[in-house]
Formats: sequence, structure tokens, C-alpha cells
Amino acid sequence: MLVSALALIKDRLGLRSTVRDTYLAAIVDGVITELTEEKGLVLVETNSYHLMFVVDLAAWRYQNRDTAEGVPRHLQYRLHNMVIGSGSL
Repeated sequence: MLVSALALIKDRLGLRSTVRDTYLAAIVDGVITELTEEKGLVLVETNSYHLMFVVDLAAWRYQNRDTAEGVPRHLQYRLHNMVIGSGSL
């Protein structure tokens, strides 16, 4: 999932260089770890909904790294639906 997510984030952000790949990969890895270990989700690599949530959350974190803003409502809503859908609550 990491490789697919990294390519999609770069496309979303319009990045063509590999200069930020290490940083973006660390963000994606952190998001995946948070979702699996903290939220208890089982992410499926072939599930496009899971992949796009990881991409959207990681891209948001990259773009808002220097702000104290909270996670946008649409990401909170999607995460909530994923947790409920997995039966983790």
C-alpha cells in the first residue's frame, strides 16, 4: 500500500521530483501505523476506499504540517465510517 499511496500523493500534490519521497513515505507509514495500531483497522491493499483514505489523510498532514488545525470533518467522517464498518467499536 505504501508504494501505491506514495505515487498517488505525489500526483495529488503535483510533485514530480523524488526529493520529498522519504518524508512523504514516512507520513504514509505513520498514517498506516496509526490506523492499524491505534484505531484497530485492518487495511486491505486491494481496497480502493482504504487506499484513498490513506492518501487523503497523508496529503492533508503533509500540507498542514505547520498548523494547529484539526483534521477536516470529511476525513473524520470517513474514518468513523471505516471504524464502524470494520466492527472495531
